Amino acid sequence: MVASLKALGLNCTLKTGGKPSSTESLMEQLFQELAKHDVEGEILRVADHDIKPGVTNDEGKGDAWPELLKKVLAADILVIDSPIWLGQPSSIAKRVLERMDAFIDQKDERGRMPSYGKVGICAIVGNEDGAHHSAAEILSALLEVGFTVPSGGPTYWVGEAMGSKEYKDFKTAPDVVAKWNAMLASNTAHLARLLKVANYPGIKGGR
Repeated sequence: MVASLKALGLNCTLKTGGKPSSTESLMEQLFQELAKHDVEGEILRVADHDIKPGVTNDEGKGDAWPELLKKVLAADILVIDSPIWLGQPSSIAKRVLERMDAFIDQKDERGRMPSYGKVGICAIVGNEDGAHHSAAEILSALLEVGFTVPSGGPTYWVGEAMGSKEYKDFKTAPDVVAKWNAMLASNTAHLARLLKVANYPGIKGGR
């Protein structure tokens, strides 16, 4: 049995630097649960990196994606964390997913993308409707570019529409969120260990 796993969290908030972020709060709570399953975690704020538009691994001078991509491929678990804007995932989350479209053209001799054997989940935060829609967009994209999604792929919190309370204002996670974070972390670590030991076999001549 594989003892330790690596998780990479990509916080796709629109806020740069150390500005308070509700998505960061939820991500940190989820990673605390993952740590209970011997998962080593790293969280990066994507807005602090110059990710160029495009669908290749490297879009040229100044593109920060190649370095982030190394971390994505080194991880067993990828967590996309996004706020809800206009009922959808953030533009930054969509850009990250667009850049991983390159995996489709990088299949090995058995037709497997470099993301095969890796688990993908998401965390969504907002003060408006759109959590399920945003999660559906992100998880569907992760599946298409080769990640595997465990049972209950998203964790989320949505506050009162047009309300003033934000997730980062909670001192601790609401009980229902805390319980689901624990379940999702368990499901995710379990699946990641299974896939690390026995990846998808692919098919002969699948390239």
